[in-house]
This record gives sequence, C-alpha cells and structure tokens, in this order.
Amino acid sequence: MFLGTFSPKLDDKGRVILPAKFRDELEGGVVITRGQERCLYVFSTREFEAMHEKIRQAPVTSKQARDYLRVFLSGAHAETPDKQHRVNVPAALRSYAGLDRDLVVIGAGSRAEIWNAEAWQTYLDAQEAEFANIEEEVIPGLF
Repeated sequence: MFLGTFSPKLDDKGRVILPAKFRDELEGGVVITRGQERCLYVFSTREFEAMHEKIRQAPVTSKQARDYLRVFLSGAHAETPDKQHRVNVPAALRSYAGLDRDLVVIGAGSRAEIWNAEAWQTYLDAQEAEFANIEEEVIPGLF
C-alpha cells in the first residue's frame, strides 16, 4: 500500500527518484500514466495488470468507457527503475501534469501519484476544507 507525501526533484533528464517507502513494491517495474486532476498515476506492474483486467470488462458499447480507456491507456508507459531507484517520466506525461523540478509524490493506496508541487498544494488547500466538512457517507460502509 502506498502512503505518505514526499518531495523529490525531477532531474534534468526527466527522472524522479522513487520514495524509499515505495521501492520494494515498484522495483519490479512501474507503469506511469495520465491521472485525473492533471497528476500522474504510478502503478506497480502487477497492480496495473490487475487494473487492466478490470478495465477490459468495460462494455465496448459505452462511449464513456471507451473515452476513459483511450485517455488512460494511450498515456501509459512501462518503466524499470535504475540502480539509483530513478524512473524516467516521459516528456508527454511531464507536459500533461505540468511537471517542473519541484514535485510532490503521494501515496494513494494502490498507486502513487506525481504532482506539480504548486498544483498539489492548490488541490490540497481546496480539498482539506471539503474533507473537514463532509457530512455524508463518501465511501460506502467506511465513512
């Protein structure tokens, strides 16, 4: 499970060092793809394969499912961390997420997310107020 918030830097070659707490899960390979809210999703290869199996169940007759699949999978890149635990973030994905040198990597349960540091802070500031004021069940059976 991916948990926590980290602030690595993007190097001049477009690589990011994976947080130490994520390395065991990601050492066998990662898949980086477009996420929602203009961040990047980072899955272990194993988790991405499991997710792909679920995605394959979507009806091809559903336009919304086709649209989601196209955007999600067309941006996916498989990467293998190097000996320094760095992974390359492809230029198209860096552009999509507005990534520059300052990043935030967060744990989001089954995946990590890579955010532009300023975009993450803006998102977090807006969501923390909403989080504190939630009055109804958001996740069935949990809250």
